[in-house]
Order: sequence, then structure tokens, then C-alpha cells
Amino acid sequence: MRIDLLLCRLRFAKSRRFAQRWIGEGHIRCNGERVTRNDRPVAAGDVLTLPIGRGVQIISIDALPERRGPAGEARTHYHNLAGIAGAGT
Repeated sequence: MRIDLLLCRLRFAKSRRFAQRWIGEGHIRCNGERVTRNDRPVAAGDVLTLPIGRGVQIISIDALPERRGPAGEARTHYHNLAGIAGAGT
């Protein structure tokens, strides 16, 4: 699955266009490598590093979602590895 689609379906991005802009700005990492292309494939087992607010969230993908469902459903497809580490904490 493309990373821009995944970010949208997991509800980290409001839309696919927002996910593409986020990726284009170089803020996303997959397995420790900066993601620069929207069509970068991701699979179950990959680890994503995402800037959320003033912190960073590190998640491991457990399964790829079939659709953009409710937030509770989206959360069943990944788990946090480090939580959110805010600035100054």
C-alpha cells in the first residue's frame, strides 16, 4: 500500500492531499529512512515515525486497513512504540 493512502486511512492525515504534502516536506520516516515519495510502499511490520504536534509518534503497522473507517477501527491496525514525546518532556 502507498504510504500516503495509509496515513489517510489510519487517520494521521485528514486527506490524502495533506498526507502527500506532509511527505513532500520530508517529515515522515519509514524504518528509519526519510520518505520523499508518496508512492513508497509500506507493509505490515514497518515502523513509521510521524511528527504529531510538538512531539513525535513512532508506530508499528500491524495490518493494512481496507478502508478509512472510524478512529477506533484505524487504531486496531497499528500500535505505538514510543507514545508521544513532546518538546520539553
